[in-house]
Amino acid sequence: MATRRTLFLSSFLALAAAATPSLAVEPPVTTAMLQQASVSTDVVTRESGFVHRLYRPEKPSDRTIIMMHGSGGDETTLAALAASIAPDATLIGIRGRVVQNGVKRWYKRITPTEFDQQDVRAEADAFVSFLTTMAKEQDLDLSKVTFLGYSNGANLIAALSQLHPGVVRKAVLLRPMPVLAEAQQVDLSDSRFLTIAGENDKLYYPFAPKLETMLRGCGASVEARVIRSGHGIGEEDARIAAEWLGSPAK
Repeated sequence: MATRRTLFLSSFLALAAAATPSLAVEPPVTTAMLQQASVSTDVVTRESGFVHRLYRPEKPSDRTIIMMHGSGGDETTLAALAASIAPDATLIGIRGRVVQNGVKRWYKRITPTEFDQQDVRAEADAFVSFLTTMAKEQDLDLSKVTFLGYSNGANLIAALSQLHPGVVRKAVLLRPMPVLAEAQQVDLSDSRFLTIAGENDKLYYPFAPKLETMLRGCGASVEARVIRSGHGIGEEDARIAAEWLGSPAK
């Protein structure tokens, strides 16, 4: 039962208030760390399902944000950032099923910028199946949901948009890059994306324009922003995302 893994928190705002001012909700990942991890002997395990957690504010609006963490994060690590972006939104944090060399991820990687194509597609399929079931149980209209993804999680959201067009209608992608080597042309004219890249993110920033071109080439509306940042995320990301969604950052 999915409800066994869903934790309903009575005080959502308390969580947001406890967040640090810098909103450093994901552990900092340096280029050296990523490159070192790529030469390790791979040990990959996979959880049977998608662990998830639901955060409901005291006075929720009709907004829902689905949060998808970066490498090493989990279903809780984007909650403070999302609460800052939209304090009235119900949040659903989901954990990627793949654990590679002890690091929680959404799909298996080969190097920091190359990814197991079969695994990306298989995990995307599994995730969509999970989403469909969860949406029915929670009476959730996925066409009105905002997806919020960071790095590894943002990349899976972008892949989902190509592999399962229509599932992602609105998404905020933080420090993203394209992960699919090949994907058919699809119609994303009903989808909106905000991408935020860090100009000092030496490893991933060079790939950001390719993702923007791909999304626009499929007809999506894309607002592409570049900020003075590395791979980490913080208050500037929250401010830009809140403005894009039409809600003042907390």
